[in-house]
Amino acid sequence: MIQFHRQFDPRQVQFLIFDLDGTLIDSRLDLVHSVNATLRFMRLPELPEDVIASYVGDGAPTLIRRALGSDLGNEASVPQALVDQGLEFFLSYYREHKLDHTHLYEGIKEALTTIRAANGHIRKMAVLSNKPVNPSRAIVEALGLGEFFLQVYGGNSFATKKPDPEGARALLREADVSPEATLMVGDSAVDVTTGKNAGLWTCGVTYGFAPHTLRHAPPDVAVDHPQELGRLFSPSV
Repeated sequence: MIQFHRQFDPRQVQFLIFDLDGTLIDSRLDLVHSVNATLRFMRLPELPEDVIASYVGDGAPTLIRRALGSDLGNEASVPQALVDQGLEFFLSYYREHKLDHTHLYEGIKEALTTIRAANGHIRKMAVLSNKPVNPSRAIVEALGLGEFFLQVYGGNSFATKKPDPEGARALLREADVSPEATLMVGDSAVDVTTGKNAGLWTCGVTYGFAPHTLRHAPPDVAVDHPQELGRLFSPSV
């Protein structure tokens, strides 16, 4: 179901910035396996899938810090040297296993096709993820989404990560589009807050990793299924 929390006309949107994990792709299992492989490497107990999934969204360093903190009882108490060791192993392992189980959410490619040219408007699109840029770009290309995006940026593309608006503002400059004509699409409060910090319209998807966080940062519009992203731009909405 499409739910508007603040009225705007999506058909006036000229540019869309998408999150990656939990929005375009279901990468949950590969991230879980990579985190648990890291914990095994560090001789720590593995974590349940749902726990690891709840840690995703703020970038790989934070993901590893949270995973290590689960065992130590407090992520803030994890020594930086331990985080660095875990992160190095995680990135190496994930680089090799990032496409073992990762796939597009059903209906995503069709939705992007609709969005790109609905109502006779040719819209620009990009990806802004907190996942490191190299695996982000590799996954986008491997899953056949490269043709849709003018740019793919990751969590290490800029000095700051989402929810800081630096990456979103860089994309606005590259696309030469105003914030008022741009929609940020993501599955978490991090994405919604990023959009708001950059002055964008925001769309929350409830099928991803962190829909519960959208209660704390309500988007302008929410959708329950990938197909509804395309429907947003139809004349009937």
